Amino acid sequence: RDSLDELCELARSAAIDVVHEIIQRRPLDPRFVMGRGKLQSALITAMQKGAEMLVFDLNLTPSQVKALSDITDLKVLDRTQVILDIFAQHAVTREGKLQVELAQLRYLLPLLNIRQVALSRLTGGIGGRGPGETRLEIDRRRARDRIARLEREVEQLGRRRRLRRQTRTERNTPTLAVVGYTNAGKSTLLNHLTNSDVVAKDFLFATLNPVSRRLRFPREREVIITDTVGFIRNLPEDLLAAFRTTFEELHEADLLLHVVDASSPDIQPKMDTVLETIRSLELDDKPIITVFNKTDLCDPVEIAGLVKQYDGLALSALDRATFTPLLDL
Repeated sequence: RDSLDELCELARSAAIDVVHEIIQRRPLDPRFVMGRGKLQSALITAMQKGAEMLVFDLNLTPSQVKALSDITDLKVLDRTQVILDIFAQHAVTREGKLQVELAQLRYLLPLLNIRQVALSRLTGGIGGRGPGETRLEIDRRRARDRIARLEREVEQLGRRRRLRRQTRTERNTPTLAVVGYTNAGKSTLLNHLTNSDVVAKDFLFATLNPVSRRLRFPREREVIITDTVGFIRNLPEDLLAAFRTTFEELHEADLLLHVVDASSPDIQPKMDTVLETIRSLELDDKPIITVFNKTDLCDPVEIAGLVKQYDGLALSALDRATFTPLLDL
């Protein structure tokens, strides 16, 4: 249920209007994902409600996409495609756009095998008789060439970013990185700590590129604070790989601020997802402060329990008066 609610939230962020939800408790059908009868009734409901697409809360295999496309004209999307679409809508910088295109191509490459047979017609003809190269092979080769080129460009931008980080390190300026589940309030916290105007919206993945700002403490002490891409459960491997240079920022950090949405009903699974991602990025040796945000939406007794249980601290990113314990720490 939590996972499906999150998919609805992802759909909202991708500007998809959700008209109906279905949960089926049974082993996954290797071909159609759902049972055949359930799928038929889903298609009838889709016709009645005028739906244009089916969105599945898991990552579909190429053969499942083909089987589903054979029995319905509706657009078939999976969780990864929705996330990729949100990324594509929110990418504004050159680096963000490159990384999104790279992730999309990596994701689509296996799907090129199942495109209509019509695409596999020979491109021979007069002056090119013989087996020739099929349309499909040309498509795949072009996609692979483009992936290689994008990887080079992303790496180049990563090198520039490393140079900028080196300058900061030489000045001995400590760095804090704000990490957390998507839409936990990381950008809002950064804005109010540093008087910045980083884009902060009530959407999943509003931040795609790391943003660094200076935070000045009393006694002329300065730190750099960096906002990062939010994490999400079942984050596609292709996305992690494409955003590699973005996550490199975290390796330079002296301290991680783990921002948690205290008003969320499923705090524990979200915290586990973030800590698991931190482990997979090999960052678990860094000191972490757990910050419970959005206390203005919660019961004070619950907040006190969370702070005690996880040895964290509580604040509301919208209320600067609550920042003192964090700044002291």
